Amino acid sequence: MTKPVNILFTIPNFVTAGSGRALLNIVERLDRDRFAPTICVLKSGGKLEDEIRAQGISLLEFPFTVPARPLHQLPGLIRQAAKAFRPYGFELWHSYHYLDDYTEPLIARAAGARAWIYTKKNMSWGGRAWQVRSALAKRIVVQNETMIGQFFTGGNRQKTRLIPRGVDGAKFHPDVPPRLQIRDRLRIGADVLLIGCVANLTPNKEQSTLIRTLVNVPNAHLLLAGPVVDEGYAAHLHHLCSDLNLADRMHFLGPVEDIPALHAELDLFVLPSLNEGCPVALLEAMASGVACIATRIPGSQDIIEHKKSGLLVPPGDVKQLAGAINALISAPGDRARLGAAGHARFRKHYTIEQEVALHEELYLELLG
Repeated sequence: MTKPVNILFTIPNFVTAGSGRALLNIVERLDRDRFAPTICVLKSGGKLEDEIRAQGISLLEFPFTVPARPLHQLPGLIRQAAKAFRPYGFELWHSYHYLDDYTEPLIARAAGARAWIYTKKNMSWGGRAWQVRSALAKRIVVQNETMIGQFFTGGNRQKTRLIPRGVDGAKFHPDVPPRLQIRDRLRIGADVLLIGCVANLTPNKEQSTLIRTLVNVPNAHLLLAGPVVDEGYAAHLHHLCSDLNLADRMHFLGPVEDIPALHAELDLFVLPSLNEGCPVALLEAMASGVACIATRIPGSQDIIEHKKSGLLVPPGDVKQLAGAINALISAPGDRARLGAAGHARFRKHYTIEQEVALHEELYLELLG
């Protein structure tokens, strides 16, 4: 029997669990007859690490990047960092590092890896470092179509492979019961529309637009679920609710562990982001059968087919967002149709099984 291929996954940490969960979704489902995964972090911490160890996945804490300047010191720093990895015999090295660092592929090569690849998770770009990082990669995993045309040209474009995020259909589906009993807890009547948004409280997620929109959406309550990442922005959102006299219709839930149960109580899901790679929160809502509205931006516009599997509106446009929400409030049949169509689109293109299979195909391609 052929020995499984040693493959290393790198990520700065598991404290910000979104990217960590995306990585772990792949690692825990890899075919163990073919691949022996190990994960390396720059700094340990985060509750996902207990889950990783419980599954018997090796977890390392080594520096997999070094300072690129001054250049005359770089070769020595690379050799020193590579020493820690060389005994493990990693053949493939997959980076989930979100920055434009280009020392990691040099360390991977010095450690004996046959191929280094990275996942481009967001729409940040600029400077030569991204070009160098891409030139040193054997393959680049992108999460939406816009990334390919906007960031990668020439030989780098030939390296790209489109692999959107996937969602666990066994966890997110339309038959999850409303076990959080949010309406009862918040004393919201059954005839009131519940709008939900699951996202970190950061300016990029643009919850402020959704709050301003609520002024023009009567007979609806808004649930914001997600941790506070930017304290100043979170304070701004609370002040905005007070200034607009929306305190009785606005609910800040904070981090919600049972997102499938939250979806079970929603009539509508809205993601008003300014920037996304491949928004998993939107996919989870679609998998749950909730009618969705999102902004027409890269990532979201890949997922939703406008008026077929959801609605798209311009980012930051309160008037158009209010119009889309009110249109669906007045047409429960359209909400049901879009919810069912969104779920069908998820089943066809965005299951976690499809994401894992595409990664395994990529790894085998690199191994020849």
